[in-house]
Order: sequence, then structure tokens, then C-alpha cells
Amino acid sequence: MNRFTTSWGTFELARFPQDPRDRLRAWDASDDYLLQHLAEAGAEPAGPVVVLGDRWGALATALAGLRPVQITDSFLTQRATAANLARNGIAPDAVELRSVLDPPPPRIDVLLVRVPKSLALLEDQLRRLAPGVHAGTVVVGTGMVTEIHTSTLKLFERILGPTRTSLARRKARLIFCAPDPATAPAPGDWPRRYPLPDDAGIVAGRTVTSHAGIFSAERLDIGTRLFLRHLPRHHGARRVVDLGCGNGVVGTAAALADPAAEVTFIDESFAAVASAEATFRENLGPERAAEFLVADGLSDAAPGSVDLVLNNPPFHSHQATTAATAHRMFRDSRRALRSGGELWVIGNRHLGYHVALRRLFGGCEVVASDPKFVILRAVKR
Repeated sequence: MNRFTTSWGTFELARFPQDPRDRLRAWDASDDYLLQHLAEAGAEPAGPVVVLGDRWGALATALAGLRPVQITDSFLTQRATAANLARNGIAPDAVELRSVLDPPPPRIDVLLVRVPKSLALLEDQLRRLAPGVHAGTVVVGTGMVTEIHTSTLKLFERILGPTRTSLARRKARLIFCAPDPATAPAPGDWPRRYPLPDDAGIVAGRTVTSHAGIFSAERLDIGTRLFLRHLPRHHGARRVVDLGCGNGVVGTAAALADPAAEVTFIDESFAAVASAEATFRENLGPERAAEFLVADGLSDAAPGSVDLVLNNPPFHSHQATTAATAHRMFRDSRRALRSGGELWVIGNRHLGYHVALRRLFGGCEVVASDPKFVILRAVKR
């Protein structure tokens, strides 16, 4: 937890879930810069305020007195925001939580944008929000200097109107956009679909659907390609979990390989779970049973309730490189697996996941590898 002192007050903030070993803060200099600018600007808005892309609820918590709408693709962001509101004695309904797939507000008087890592997600969201923006809307973006590029500015300008940037302060920068009613952006073209290559195992030639901003949204990445070629076939597992499912291609492959398997797709991204459901339904039809959960991994799964977990864990938390999420996925998987159940993991070789798996499971084996990736199998004893 850390104390965030702003012109709007001082707040105790934490990421979600809290991990005492994780020293990453729930806010950064770009959040601080934006809040300072709003305080210096003076007049409080009379109409709806939208906060897009808030990382851990720092902006929404600080601005809770304005009763903003927070729009995010992250379930963990929503949980962090709710926890930070409670931590600071703020009523839970002070901030309205919406996902990137929920209907956007019909009118927006202030639009605050924490620039995301994905340019595609930013474009998709600006297009979705544009109908609610008017000539008097105050639009301010924020990000670290490494996150704001010429392409970012051009995107704001093309969709909303003339755009400029501030001077950098503590390696953060602001984006100022003056909405132009004459700008009429075309509707977005997400979700998109693409066919899987011939070397994608059992799903070769099938179609994947992806919403904006998810991992491997426009083409199959080489790590997943390797994973698909070596997944267990006819594994006899009753309940299979595609953990961190992305567009659902791995879980869909598991379902095709074993008609008796009941596959659960889990991701903390709303867009990812929607993508996985679309991919699964297109390839297996509406009758095949499956579960699609936007959740904090397997943290809520009943112990011993899962036979097989398939996992391609992330090793970034926004711009930070960290193995904390992967290790938490491994711990939750072990607890959720039955005795004899298996966790299969694909990861970059240099991440050393075998060390964590051996510590948790008492051992693991290499199923397959190439110069960059390795597939590991761990069995719960």
C-alpha cells in the first residue's frame, strides 16, 4: 500500500490483489500530473466525467467527488478501485464501474484517458466514446513519455480533433485534445477474425475472433503456436481450464481434442473473455457446454475441482515486467487441481518458470521446447 498525496486529497492506495512481495505502486507520475492539471484548471465540471484506462483506480478514487464513470478492460482494475474506495472511506457508488464492452455514456463533459499499452484498444475506445463527446468536452490524456508517441497523438486528432502535448514532468506527459464536431470518425472494425495457420495443431484452418487490445489479436503468436502443437490429446480430463485465455484458441483446441471435456475460459480482461466465447462458439457451436469467466484467475475455484489447467501467463503488468502474476496463477492452479491433476505452462525460456513449478509441485517436466519457448508439465501429487 502507498500514500498518494494530491491536490484532491491524500489517499491510501494498493494494487489488487495485494501482495507484500510486490513493491509496485498503485499510481505513477502520470496520474499525479493529470490530477495536478485538473486542480490548477479550477472549475469543476457540471456534467458527466469519464475516466478511461485507469490502472488501479488512483484517478477514479481521487476524483470520486465528481462521481466519475470508470471504463476499463481489467477486472483487477475494477476490484482495485472498489477496494481503494473502501480503504479511503468513500461510498462504492461514488464511481460507476463499466467495462470497455459496456454501452458508453451518451454524453461526456470531461474525458480523462490513461493511455494504454495497446494502440488498438485506445483507438477502439475513442471511437466508441466519440458520439458522447461534444465541442465543450474537456479531453485530457496522460501517460509516461515512453507510452505517448506520435501515433498516439495522431489517433486523438483523427478521431476527436486537434491535439497537442504538454512539457514532460517527472517523465510524464499530458495530451490536450480540442474536440471538433466536424470530425466524424468511422465506426471501429473490432472484433476482428483471422484463420489459424496450418501448423496450429488441431485448430489449424479454424477461425479466431479477437476484440481490440487482447494478446495476439491479429495473428497467432509463436509461443501459442508451439503450445497448440503439443497439447495433451484425448486427455480424459473432465474439467479443463484455459487460464489467461486471451482469444480462447488454446481452450478451443482442448475442447476439440476431447469431446467429453468441460472447458472453462478465464481471463481478467473483459475483451479477452468475449473473444474466447466468440472463438469457441464459432468452432464448436451453441450446444457444446463451456464456461466463460471474467475473474481473478482461479482464486475463487474450489480446491480439487479441476483436472487440467492450460496456461500462457503474462509477464507484464502494464509497462512493468514481473513474474508475480504467473507465480500467483501457478499457486492458484495447484490449489484448484485434484490429486493427479496437471498444469501445462508455455513461457519464454529465460523466465525460469521451472524453478517456481518445482518448488510448488515438487517437480516438473519439459514437454517440448524451441530456442525461445518451453512447455512445462507439473502434476499435483
